[in-house]
Amino acid sequence: MNAGTSPTPVPDPLAMTAVDALAQVSFAVQARLTRVAAAHDLSMTQLRLLGILRDRTPSMAAIADVLELDRSSVSGLIDRAERRGLVARRPSPTDARITLVEATPFALELGARLEAEAADSLGELAASSSADDLAAFVRLAAAVERGAVRVLGAAG
Repeated sequence: MNAGTSPTPVPDPLAMTAVDALAQVSFAVQARLTRVAAAHDLSMTQLRLLGILRDRTPSMAAIADVLELDRSSVSGLIDRAERRGLVARRPSPTDARITLVEATPFALELGARLEAEAADSLGELAASSSADDLAAFVRLAAAVERGAVRVLGAAG
């Protein structure tokens, strides 16, 4: 070791096991959601878009931020969704420079079906878990979400 450099910290085995478990859960969830979306000829990003639009009418910029996409990618995403009858654009009533995106009635109905299908599919992943395991998972998921908000908030 060179003078002035510190040794590389040894990873905590439990933390590494937790990181691996989180990755495996993420892969399983992504695979299930991808199948649900594909059954309706949607991409994961389009599925996420419908999830965003189910209870709000965000600006294009807000959609870009939530999906972590650049503005041109969101513009293409909205163009494709608009051609499928899933979204409509409208000007902001308070700022003419801002374009809002809203789900169409068709998209809201499709979104409700997708939500039910996703719940069924994801529920299968936890079907054999005990009530205690599920409660612990919910607590862990909430802690991970708080960590994600903290990290993403610091990055933004």
